[in-house]
Amino acid sequence: MRNLIRFLAMLFAAISLSAAMAHLLELRVKINLSKENYQVVQGIYSGWQWLGFFEIGAIILTMIWIIIDRKLKYKFSFLITGLICFILSIIVFFVFTFPTNQETLSWTNLPNNWDELRKTWEYSHAIRASLSFFGFSFLVVSILKQVHV
Repeated sequence: MRNLIRFLAMLFAAISLSAAMAHLLELRVKINLSKENYQVVQGIYSGWQWLGFFEIGAIILTMIWIIIDRKLKYKFSFLITGLICFILSIIVFFVFTFPTNQETLSWTNLPNNWDELRKTWEYSHAIRASLSFFGFSFLVVSILKQVHV
């Protein structure tokens, strides 16, 4: 059961990271698109809200992992740091990304301040990608620490 939890936590974190990295890697091009082209491109994200399942799952599974391995002090700081990164990523989403989605009706309606909203949306995703990367990396390090102890 212990290894299943570890595996699922890593899997959910990896899926979350892959989506976050897609946002980060496309930022350089998307940030300069015209209003019309940006709105068209944003249409590809229909259905991406399901990724929240994996983000929340990564948090819950990492919490369970911490509980299971609580006596293994050499990995606790890595696991807790990874968990904090995942939680901060969700906070960034609800403070910056989600309100932007609401204001633009998921980019189907672009108000006059659409460019400012685009920057908020794109850069909040860049921050989330960084947090997901570091969170996943801390989980990997905790596994590597186990191998070498």
